[in-house]
Amino acid sequence: MKIIECPRDAMQGIKHFIPTSDKVKYLNQLLKVGFDTLDFGSFVSPKAIPQMKDTAEVVEQLDLSQTNTKLLAIVANKRGAETALGFDQIDYLGFPLSISETFQKRNTNKTIKEAITVIGEIQDLVIKRNKETVIYISMGFGNPYGDPYSLEMVADFVDLIYAMGINIISLSDTIGIATPDDIDYLFKNLLAQYPEIEFGAHLHSRPESSRDKIKAAQQAGCRRFDGAINGFGGCPMADDELVGNMATETIISELRKQNPNMGLKIDEFDKSMSLAAPIFGL
Repeated sequence: MKIIECPRDAMQGIKHFIPTSDKVKYLNQLLKVGFDTLDFGSFVSPKAIPQMKDTAEVVEQLDLSQTNTKLLAIVANKRGAETALGFDQIDYLGFPLSISETFQKRNTNKTIKEAITVIGEIQDLVIKRNKETVIYISMGFGNPYGDPYSLEMVADFVDLIYAMGINIISLSDTIGIATPDDIDYLFKNLLAQYPEIEFGAHLHSRPESSRDKIKAAQQAGCRRFDGAINGFGGCPMADDELVGNMATETIISELRKQNPNMGLKIDEFDKSMSLAAPIFGL
């Protein structure tokens, strides 16, 4: 069972700039917990995501000497990928590919066709550096724009990504509309069809429905869960301030019912939660 902590997703929408030293302190604490992966930053235009403009400074100050946690950075184009791959510390490059044409253009200023071309360029670079690409299928459970959507379309996107040699795909409920039945259907069918792929769940949700969604994904066979402490972050497109990232503490609590020994240091996780409060203005 893998838990991916996503402080990058939690921080990127905050308008006031979080000092680099505070980010480093928080991320170094998270590295002590034992998460499989830390989605720590992004190499995108500072105009688009000003909060992440110091990612290069941050990565150089992370202490990886006593952790097995791997680092993931989000990129949106070939240039960002080249920059990210200049840091040996980074294991994964993540790219958001949307089923919604409208959201793809809003999120990366590209059409879906253009985004797929960029993924090919990124994958070529990643292979040469012995790294891995992680694709997030955003709007993976529907969109608010009236763009075409079906569960079959998700499978078509997976087929296309898999053909490019990418083996980690995270199904993303960007606006928090997935039902447990939707989650069950997608994961069960995709895991059966593509046993070689590691499918993840990046599910935005209102707090009161999180446990049912986590349970549905777990029972359907998902073994990779994205979360953020206290459920910080989320997508402004959700049009609901209560729809945020799955709270990591909720994910841990739910998954431990079936997997008591998850290899996490709960004392260090508690310290992380205490440290998160002032960083996120609580």
